[in-house]
Order: sequence, then structure tokens, then C-alpha cells
Amino acid sequence: MRTRLSLRGSSGTQGRWRRWPLILGSVIAVIALSMFGVSASAAPVVKAAAASTATVAPNPANEVDCNGWTKAYKTIRKTAATCADPIRIYDGKAGRFYDNGHYIGHDEPSVKFISGAAGSGNTMTYLAKIPVDPHATPTPNGSVTSYGELSVAPWFGLPICDPHSYPQNNCTPDSDTNGGAIDDPNGAGSALMELQFYPPGYTPFIDNISCSTTKWCAAMTIDSLECTFGFATCNNNCEEPVNFAFLQTNGVPAGPPSPQLTDASTFLPNAHTLMINPGDTIAVSITDPAAGFTTTVRDLSTGRTGTMTASAANGFMNTNIADCSGNPFTFHAEYNTAAQQNQVPWTALEAGVLMQQEIGHAESCNSVTNQDPFSVSYPGGQSFTDNSTFDTCNGGVEGPNAVGEGPCDATTGVCQNPTTEGPSGPVACPNNNFANGSDCEYADGFCFAQGTRTVQINGVDATASSRNNECITNRYQNGDLDFDGTSYLTQAWPDGTANHPTAWDYAGPFDKQGRPYPQIQFESNVGGSEALCNIATGAGCTEPAIGSQFYPFWSLSRNAHTLGVCVWNFGNVIPSTKQTFGKDAEYGVPDVARFGGTSASPVLPNPEFAGSCR
Repeated sequence: MRTRLSLRGSSGTQGRWRRWPLILGSVIAVIALSMFGVSASAAPVVKAAAASTATVAPNPANEVDCNGWTKAYKTIRKTAATCADPIRIYDGKAGRFYDNGHYIGHDEPSVKFISGAAGSGNTMTYLAKIPVDPHATPTPNGSVTSYGELSVAPWFGLPICDPHSYPQNNCTPDSDTNGGAIDDPNGAGSALMELQFYPPGYTPFIDNISCSTTKWCAAMTIDSLECTFGFATCNNNCEEPVNFAFLQTNGVPAGPPSPQLTDASTFLPNAHTLMINPGDTIAVSITDPAAGFTTTVRDLSTGRTGTMTASAANGFMNTNIADCSGNPFTFHAEYNTAAQQNQVPWTALEAGVLMQQEIGHAESCNSVTNQDPFSVSYPGGQSFTDNSTFDTCNGGVEGPNAVGEGPCDATTGVCQNPTTEGPSGPVACPNNNFANGSDCEYADGFCFAQGTRTVQINGVDATASSRNNECITNRYQNGDLDFDGTSYLTQAWPDGTANHPTAWDYAGPFDKQGRPYPQIQFESNVGGSEALCNIATGAGCTEPAIGSQFYPFWSLSRNAHTLGVCVWNFGNVIPSTKQTFGKDAEYGVPDVARFGGTSASPVLPNPEFAGSCR
């Protein structure tokens, strides 16, 4: 039996019909999961996670610190969108994390799914419909937008076993015996997996956010933290190592995925990288077989499938805190169930089974200035150079005729015109050095001029492009810390009009038995990035950030094409919106008992298949 419903595309796909699988209750869910090739059998039996005795020294340029602030190595990709947002213990209290003096928090509004069912912490399926951008070119003021301006990386996530991650203890895969509290000295070593999706229009991925000018792609990332319990010791040379691999049609990484051996090929999609058309319907499967933790995306519109297994055979490694060397390692999920307490202890998000959209990485401009080239060399003769990167956004979201933040001197750390959150909009940063640990926007870079430009990959010219004059606010700080960018504009998000992208449609997740997760929590860690947020008391930790226009929210929509069943959306109200959960009020209040920079709602019944959405 197959349940398929036609869904008419909107915006850029008017008159075009797509087939949109929906799961109408738990019985049909089981049938649908079988159709997608997802086993509903018992959770796989895996061996306990243990590091190999073989070690691999880091290359001179690598990803052992994905934020790029290590002083011992060069960084392959100086855009931190692939990083998680850590917290740190100071005097017994959780506080903001600083990487070599740099604040690295960022904005990740999420829905956490909670279940006590066996396997719900390691085996699940989502259905999603990919957004479609307008035909029109994005405008500097946000009246026309593309999805790359709104979120650089929507993702699905869950905790992963890593005995070489905080707090540096052994971990038993797929087991609720692993502790998830940040103050538990016996808690298991824990990492965060993010299955990230990258919108089109802003290439190349190695210094921007896109795999393609027209198509989406996806990658598995696994972020670890090289600190001991209580943050008594951190290795500043490799504080947040990341394993990264695009989902591939042949399952083989495009380049070395390990933090130690990452090179240009890791971040450059190849002929086997799964490319997804805007408007396509996808099934996302997350499983944990004995071969290693595996993510699979099936494009139900084209029939193409991409997959990645986080195994030693595929080149994945965990990282030794002592010297940043790598151990070939096969990763597995950390927990059996998605219980509320089963989370990564060191992340700002209370990270269990999550659906998330990373925002605050885009500013649209009338022009970009202050050229600031990016170049890096790799072992074996590989190299990447982009001389047409800039530091400063002028006009656009900065205001008519306004000059934005930057440039910065990478040697001295001194920046021009840095700003931060103010009571009614951006105000001057109290200092001008990007290495002093303040929550300030020191520059708008990386910035790219609209149109095409020439970059050099391994000494060979290649064409890169940017859909509009765009800055991703990620070179000298992690994100839009004065909250004036496109993500925080009321008029920028999907609203059912042709000038904005269509919204993401999400159904699920469904556990290995095809059942929805019975409970949820809404979360946002934007407070950690707000200079006016007191993370000890929660005062000033708000959604939207103080002085900003807008904060996007999670909602449920229902229309004729979904036969009355609700799907998750993110952004603003669209014509088919059914429930908004109080809009920004859905994020609850600062969780000062854990970290006041993160807001979380109470645990709520999952509304997607209940009540008026039944």
C-alpha cells in the first residue's frame, strides 16, 4: 500500500505538481517506513565504542578546530556553520564558551523530540519538502529573499558516542546508561551529529554556504569537544574538531572526513554528491547498524539516494585531547531512547533528537567593500584561493547609505566600526579587537559581490557565484551579533507570497516502529549571543533579541494537498498555518538551572498528530 498525495508547488513552481508522501497515523507510518527501506526491527547490536590505538598526526591545515581560531594550525574552511555551539563551566556555573578568546555561539531555534520507546534515540525517519526560491533576484532590504539568506544549514541532530570528547569517558553505544548532565563526572564522552542541508545560490562551499547555484546538498557532521570534566583542561589547539562528509550516491566521502586529514576535496562536491532540486520531497533515514552510524536521504521526486556511514573504513576519526592526533573510529549513536535527559552535556542546545534551522548568517547589501582575500594550502599540492572576498556590507540591512562592520586586521585583531546588540538596534562595541571575547559583530565577512567571480582550486581557475551582494557574518565572529541581518527581518521569511521562498515542510520524526514521538520541547540558544542577556539570571535573554525586528518560529500548517494532516514549518505565518504556539512565546523561558543563554519550553504533547491536527 502506498499513500501519495499531490502537492501543488507555489512561488517558483506554480502549475507544477509534486508527489508528497504523508504518514496518516501510526499504521500507515509503518507501511511508509517499509516503503522507504527503513527496517522496523529491533535496534542493532553494536560493539562498545572504543578508540583505535593507531594515531594520525594533523596536517598543517585541517579542521581540528572548526571555528578556525586554533593558533597551531591553519583552517580549511573559515566559516563556522559546521560547528556546534558549546557552553563552558566557570566557577561551577555554565557560561559562554570562548575559543582562543573568541566568542563562538550562534543562533539555533529547534524542536526537540522526546520518546521513551526503544530505539527512538538512534533510529528515525523524517519526511520533508525542500523550499523553492523566488525567480526574482534577492533585494538588499529583504523584500525578495532566497533561503540561503534565512538559514545556512537546516539540520537534524542527535547525540553520538565519542570517548575522546567531553568529558573524556568511555561510552556504550545505544544505551541509556550514558549520562547527559554537564555536571556528571562519570558521564559518557559525547559528540553531536548534525545532518545539515545547504541551500543553493552561494558557491563554492569551501568559503561560502552552497554546493550549487541551483540545487541543495546535504552533509553529515560530527562535532566533538576536547575538554575534560568541568572544563578543567581544554586543548586550545583543537577545541572543537569536526568530522564532515557530504552525502554521496556511492557512500564514499568526497574527501577525507576526519578533522586531521580534511583537505579541499572534503568541502568540494563531486559527481557522486547527492544534489536535491528545490521542491523535491525527501525521506531522511537515521540508523545505527554495526557498520557505523548512518544517515540516508532518498529523493522521492527523482529516485536518487545519498548516504554516509561514520566509520573508520570511510576515514572518520576521533581526536586525542593530548596532541590533536586522530584515531580511526567508527561512530555510533549514544542513546537507546530519546528521553528528555538524554542529551549532549556540553552543547548550548539541550541537544537530543532535534530538528533545527541555523539562522543569523546573512546580511544583504547594496555593495560590499574592504577586500580581504582568503587563501589556504593543503598537503599534496592542494590549495584554494578566493581574492574576491570582502569584509563590509554597505546599505541594505545596515540601513540606507550606512557603512557596515569591518574591515579587520587579521594580524592585530583591530576592526573598524564593530557593533553589538543595543536596546533599540545596533550600538558600538565597547572594544575594537575581535580576540577580546566580547559578543560583538566585528565584521560582516565573508562578503561576496553579486554575480560570478573567479577562484583558484589547486591552482586552476573555477567560477564561483553569489545570488546577491551578501555577507555571512562568520569570518571574525560567529554570526550576526547585532541582529540586523536578513534572518531578523519581519518581511524576509516565507509568507505565501511569490517574493519569498516556500517554507520547509516537515513530517515526523517517526521511530523504528513508525510511531510519532509523543512529546516535544521548543528551544532557542539565541540568548547566549545577546550581549544584553544575563546568562545567570535570564534577564534580557529574549526572542526576538532586544533591538531586533523579528524572530522566526515553528508552526504547523494544514491544507487540501496534505489531506488535513499537519506538517511542521519554520519562519512566519503562511496561508495554511494552523497553529503558531504563541509564535516567539513558544520558546519558553531561559533555563537558568542549566544555561541561561538557552530558552526551553515545558515538555509538551507532540501536536502534529493530535487535537485539531489529528
